[in-house]
Amino acid sequence: MQRTRIAALVALIFALGLSAPMARPQMSSYYFAEVHKVIYPPPAVAPGEIQHAIADATREHKRVIVDFGGNWCSDCKVLDYYLHEPPNAGLLARDFILVDINIGLYTHNLDLAEKYNIPIHKGVPALAVLSSRGRLLYSQTGGQFENMSRISLDAVTAFLDMWKPVR
Repeated sequence: MQRTRIAALVALIFALGLSAPMARPQMSSYYFAEVHKVIYPPPAVAPGEIQHAIADATREHKRVIVDFGGNWCSDCKVLDYYLHEPPNAGLLARDFILVDINIGLYTHNLDLAEKYNIPIHKGVPALAVLSSRGRLLYSQTGGQFENMSRISLDAVTAFLDMWKPVR
């Protein structure tokens, strides 16, 4: 009787894929890609990317979202994920041009953060919204997105809906 139970337990363990107690968990390539995704380009390209985004926004009648953060930041990765999931991906593509600004370890592009009234010391990610001509419309001064574990996909959708251009 005892051997039958042990054999059944071993069969169940193998069926569930738990064959070796020390086996490493299998991670999907999607998970690996998201965790190790490089969102923010080298800090030096930021001023040019903002100028390019404003030119595109003017031509396409869109707004510019300036996202301050770092590739080390897990909350920045969550925000990036939320921005690129439906329905946000559609809103973003239709109404905005996204510019990711690398702040390094709070040592780069601080002049741009100051220009757009972003208090980096409150945390990242931090967003600014610009008109199609580059005028500052909104600055995230309260660290609203700095703790993405408390923010839902729907809250990001509401943010995009609030700041999309009126057509």
